[in-house]
Amino acid sequence: MWELTHALAKAKQPTKIICEKAHDVFSADLDVIELGTIKPKPRWRSMQKFSQKVSDYLDSIDSSGWVVHSHERCEKHQVTTFHGPSILDRKKRFFDCLSPRIKAWEFLEKREILSPNVSAVLPNSKMVAENLIRLYPQVKEKIRPPAYPGVSEAFFALPKLSSGASIGFIGKEWQRKGLEFACQVLKPLILADEALTFFVAGPQPEEVLHLFKDWPTEQYKLLGWSSAEEVLPRIDVLIHPATSEPFGMVVAEANAADKPVIVSDHCGIAELIENEAGYVLPLKKLDAWQNAVQKTLKMEQVAPLNLTWETLADQHSCLYYEILKGQ
Repeated sequence: MWELTHALAKAKQPTKIICEKAHDVFSADLDVIELGTIKPKPRWRSMQKFSQKVSDYLDSIDSSGWVVHSHERCEKHQVTTFHGPSILDRKKRFFDCLSPRIKAWEFLEKREILSPNVSAVLPNSKMVAENLIRLYPQVKEKIRPPAYPGVSEAFFALPKLSSGASIGFIGKEWQRKGLEFACQVLKPLILADEALTFFVAGPQPEEVLHLFKDWPTEQYKLLGWSSAEEVLPRIDVLIHPATSEPFGMVVAEANAADKPVIVSDHCGIAELIENEAGYVLPLKKLDAWQNAVQKTLKMEQVAPLNLTWETLADQHSCLYYEILKGQ
């Protein structure tokens, strides 16, 4: 949201931001409305309260001539960006029907995308769009082309500090993002080639140390929480075998930093990756992943995805004017 709204302002698109509180200095071209902080937990309850505050504010002003674009589970908007995954895709449990949390999230999600005032639902990948249509067939006519997130300019200018034989994994949610599978892929390669090094950023070292039993200690680096900007200069290839990933922002950032990527076909960004940028592979096929690692380490050029916030802002502006013309 921060990058997108600033890109809209830079393109001279009049933009208001409705939020709890602005925690950083923002562009003078943006009109920021702070509604006040809300107790963050439980999350579903705080979302209900924030949604009500937004509705109350919009009712208090003349918002005619404006397009309201929500990135939260709000109510009075014409456009919403759906980042996924859906609450309906959760692992079902017998007592879910008795849970106020589950009921609240299901209500908020359904209202967000199916309210009569909603003209457009922007998924952040085709995979998210397909899942939404599967779960809510009636949303199909509202689905627009994916709104792929942009990448901050800093990633396009990162230095190259890597050895030529470094593979990286970045992800705090290391189970869902497939660190255990990545270790299974890389261990035979590491044992066969002492030049290879595996960098792991995100989980605390003590959380994942058991995955590196019998690894040469000098051939893996457990960095704990580190930003992508810190890690990407040190690696040559990003491996991302996620079991479920609506988009995969770190993959886009790696591409912007001129790093080839190897991703699972369970990632939304996989639909954008072609051979010149890396590989998209099904999970469980260890040999295919190992071959891909060896090939990507030899790649001299990486095809850019060109995912910028400016491009996304242009896409949004065109949609806003389309909606305004139809009012």
